[in-house]
Amino acid sequence: MSSPRLLDLARERPVLFDGAIGTELMVRGLAPGSCPEPWNVDRPEIVRAIHRSYFDAGADAVSTNSFGGNPIKLAPHGLQARCRELNIAAAKAAVEVRPPGKYVLGSIGPTGKFLRPQGEYTESDFETAFGIQAVALAEGGVDVILIETMYDLREALCAVRAAQSSCSLPVFVTITFNKTRRGFFTLMGDSPAKCAGAFDALGLAAYGTNCTLTGADMADVVVEFRKHSAKLLIAQPNAGQPEIQGTGSVVYSQGIADFAASVPKLVAAGANFVGGCCGTNPEYIRRAAAVLRARSF
Repeated sequence: MSSPRLLDLARERPVLFDGAIGTELMVRGLAPGSCPEPWNVDRPEIVRAIHRSYFDAGADAVSTNSFGGNPIKLAPHGLQARCRELNIAAAKAAVEVRPPGKYVLGSIGPTGKFLRPQGEYTESDFETAFGIQAVALAEGGVDVILIETMYDLREALCAVRAAQSSCSLPVFVTITFNKTRRGFFTLMGDSPAKCAGAFDALGLAAYGTNCTLTGADMADVVVEFRKHSAKLLIAQPNAGQPEIQGTGSVVYSQGIADFAASVPKLVAAGANFVGGCCGTNPEYIRRAAAVLRARSF
């Protein structure tokens, strides 16, 4: 598969990513709070089925089941020594069901820890952890490294440097922002403008935002990014806000129709890649694909 072709495709038309993987795994029996990465080895047929369902729904690219697959994130589960194994298996589960002309994104999420002085870790610690993961995903055959849902620009840059130095694949990054009275900022106070400048300096192929926000608010973040960048931009909103039911289950506030209606707004704001995050499933992506096919951009 040619990853540069994915970049060319995004310049021709909006490219559709998949939706949530964790949500789908929980529907199939993954216990809340448990580690999903072992399913790549223990129950790969389920992981493959989820990827296949997103491709069938119209996604141009799917993300591997490796969001928490770095050694630091795996350590509380006693799985840090299996980082390479679990990430290679994650990549292969998606690559094995990838149709011709489609793509696989190697997902790298945050460590869940903080850098000094807020935490105990150094940038070198993070870079080492992310490097191990990026190498394994590349070995498994992904087309792109997707560093996603980062809430600290410093950590995101550690992941970028690690990926760029350890493999030759294009690197994408998405940051998660909160809406405040002063605008949009990460948990650590990073603005879209600051992130754009840092990512441009490292020559990223594409970047943008995912998670936390609805499509309407995320369109405003894309506008902010576009003010400062001519690069390809990514937008993957949540299916609204999570609501905890009396049973303890989580339901998201935005239905499929409302989510799909936000997709053209994201594209109009400047997004080249669109998709879903928490709470979305293949039906959300199927409707988004239909909306994109029905419009001329």
